[in-house]
Amino acid sequence: MKNPLTGFICTCLLAIACTVPSRAQEKKPDPQSVEAAAPVTDTAQPPAAPADQTPPAQQTPPPQTAAPQQPTPPAGQTPPAGQTPVPPPTEDQPQQHSLIPQPPPPPPKVPDVRRPGESGFWIGIEGWIPKEQPIFNGGQQSIATTSTFFQYQGKPKFAESVEAGLAVGLHNTLKVIYTDFRASGDFTTPVALTAFTQAYIAGTYISTNYHVQNVKLSYEYLTWPFPVGSRKVRLKTLWQVQYTNVSTVFDSPLDYYDTNGNIILDSSGNPIDLSAAGTKHIISPMFGLGLSYYPSRHFRLEASGSGFGLPHHYYVWDSEVTMNYRVLGHFEIRAGGRGFGFKTSTGSDYYIRGNFTGAFVGLRWYSNSE
Repeated sequence: MKNPLTGFICTCLLAIACTVPSRAQEKKPDPQSVEAAAPVTDTAQPPAAPADQTPPAQQTPPPQTAAPQQPTPPAGQTPPAGQTPVPPPTEDQPQQHSLIPQPPPPPPKVPDVRRPGESGFWIGIEGWIPKEQPIFNGGQQSIATTSTFFQYQGKPKFAESVEAGLAVGLHNTLKVIYTDFRASGDFTTPVALTAFTQAYIAGTYISTNYHVQNVKLSYEYLTWPFPVGSRKVRLKTLWQVQYTNVSTVFDSPLDYYDTNGNIILDSSGNPIDLSAAGTKHIISPMFGLGLSYYPSRHFRLEASGSGFGLPHHYYVWDSEVTMNYRVLGHFEIRAGGRGFGFKTSTGSDYYIRGNFTGAFVGLRWYSNSE
């Protein structure tokens, strides 16, 4: 039995010896050598397949899905731990402002419409017929012992005015007006009368005449509306100064000769002088209002009034209502009514008072054409 047992043991040892070399060939590669040979990437590479094995077919990576958005915590709350805060939407974030304040945008420009007389310059003439008669009377310093009150005779045949104007600033004007008129007449005084330095007995035939001159400088300032734009109404304040001069002469033309037709001589042997002359004047400021309305481009209506005075001393006033129509580009026809009044100082020896009204017509020439 010794030989069969020995043979079995040998057979087992031979089988083991054949198996050990094959397992030595299946030794895994060194990891360090594999990492040195492979390129460095962010994604871990799978272990290389054995040389005797066929690599598996390349598989398409599954599609990546978007990470679910985390809800935005309400304003004023802290997000939970481990959650990244989400910035608020752009429209909810405060806007950054410059340190230098920005001016507000300019208002829209309103078109400015200039009416006749509000640009350039003009000249004009007027003619009117005053209807009233002034009066003459003694003042506070009069030393006359007889009556000094009477009414001038005659009415002006024609009163004339000449004007010139200039536009100054926006819709403001500066103009000067000169007015001149005179009248004469005769009457027989029923009572003894004193005029200036001359005394007349009752029943004397007296010839009178007077001459009125007035110069007025007027600055017309646009008060409303402002800005004017294309509005059709203008309200202006009038700032004026005027000078009025009234000169008068009295005479008794029938008393220079006696019943025989000879010249009467005075005590010195000279022909007698029965005339008396005097002049009164006023220099005064005036204030007023002027209103204009433009129904159309070439037609307008105007009304103005101004005046000034001191009670129991003097006064002066002026008013005008007109219709104006532009013709032939540069010319304007004017028609309406005018009033003018004055009273010289009652603090002197004599004073003259007159209030005149009447219709008038006029013509203006403007430097700018329509």
